This record gives sequence, structure tokens and C-alpha cells, in this order.
Amino acid sequence: MTNEHGGYELHAFIAEFYDTSYDRRIEKDVAFYVDYAKQANGRTLEMGCGTGRVLIPTAAAGCEITGLDLSAFMLGKCREKLAKQPQEVQKRAKLIHGDMTAFKTGEKYALVTLPFRPFQHLVTVAQQKACLQCVRQHLKPRGLFILDVFNPNPARLVPDPKLGEEIEDLPETLLPDGRKVRRASRIVGLHRDLQYNDVELIYYVTHPDGKSERLVEAFPMRYYYRYEMEHLLELGGFKIVEFFGDFDKSAFSDESPEMIFVTARKD
Repeated sequence: MTNEHGGYELHAFIAEFYDTSYDRRIEKDVAFYVDYAKQANGRTLEMGCGTGRVLIPTAAAGCEITGLDLSAFMLGKCREKLAKQPQEVQKRAKLIHGDMTAFKTGEKYALVTLPFRPFQHLVTVAQQKACLQCVRQHLKPRGLFILDVFNPNPARLVPDPKLGEEIEDLPETLLPDGRKVRRASRIVGLHRDLQYNDVELIYYVTHPDGKSERLVEAFPMRYYYRYEMEHLLELGGFKIVEFFGDFDKSAFSDESPEMIFVTARKD
């Protein structure tokens, strides 16, 4: 393993290109999480809030929300974006620099969320249990905890013939400052015994003067199976209230891209 929880805290360029890489590709989960925040009877805590992709729309929808992230770079980008929002939106949002496996905010929340798979950066069982313990300590008795992980497809998880092959996942895109960026991803290591893969995201950046850069974000990606997650949540003191296969709230099936767990504290 090369980093803490995904490596976002190690490199400024990850935060710099994050929105360009993801805004249009994964926006379907924003309405899902905003809807639950609107239904919550109190403040939301979003763990792994990053650049505010979900946090800012939640605050804009009238919800009080606290964002927690390990990366100072990601939080910096989130603050930049928040500063462009109306004052009332800014007042609803609070940002905290912290580790999702070891934090204390001094508050309890009506809703705690982990959008877009940060839980999959927790490779060890000790990290997973520590995260769930932190969530439980910060959740109000009748509060909800929601997290999503991908539904593992064995054919994609064990790509022996294509190990190390780069697959473009962001075509060349023009940035406001005149640079161009494209991104590829690849799996460079398999750890079947530990149930995670070593993943690299490679950014190819071309500057207006012709200078080019190749920047690499490397991280471990843990994959979970349905009943493994159910057992983890049960042991962590949670009961599953709803279980979906996608953000349209469809039932989970073989073909579902996601595993979305809506849980409550067992009291």
C-alpha cells in the first residue's frame, strides 16, 4: 500500500483535476444524497467530502452539512467553490480536516454519508471497524448512515491479460487556464488474498507552451461483496434499513453497478 486512504492528501494535482474528471460522469448520486439530507431531522456529516461535489448542492438545497476530508488540497478546492456561493449557502456548510477512521467533531448528526466509495480505500478490517465506530459515535439515535460501494464484477477485478494496460477514461479536455488534460486508468497489482487491487490514475497534461506532464495517482482499491458488507455493518452496530443497486433506488441484482446501504444505529 502506498498511501493513507486513497492518496488524495499527497498530491495537489488530484484536487486540481478532480471536478474535470468526475463532475459529468457521476452526477447521478448527487440528487440521491441531497434528498436524504433534506429528509434528515438535523445536520448531515459527509465523510470524504472532497471538493464539495455533493456537499455544495446539499447546502444549496437548504441543508446544514459538515464535510470531513483527509486531504487539505481537496478541502482547499471545496473552500474556493463555497466562496462563490451565496452567503446563506456558505453559512450552512462547515469543513473539517480529519481522518474518517479517527475523528471527533464534538457533534452528533441526523445523517452521516460516505458518497462515491471512500470506504473502499480502507484496506484492513481494523480500518473498516474504526471508521464504523466513528460513524456510530457521531450518529444521533434515530439517524441514518448511508454508504455506497461498487458491486464487484470478477471479470474486471481479475484482468490478468490486461494487467498494467492503460484505459482512457477522460478524453482530452480543455481547462479554463488553457491547459489540456486527459486521464487513463490501469490496474498494476492484484492482491486476491487481501481483496484489493493497486490502481493508478494517470493524468496527461499539455500546457499552452507545449510542455507536457505525466502525473500518477496511485492507491489501493478494496472490493467488498454483499454479505461481507452486511456482516461488517452488523458487527459495527448498524441495521440495514434499505438496500439499493443504483441511485435510482432500484432493487439490487446481478447487473447492479452499485451496492448502496441505508442503515440505522442498533440501539
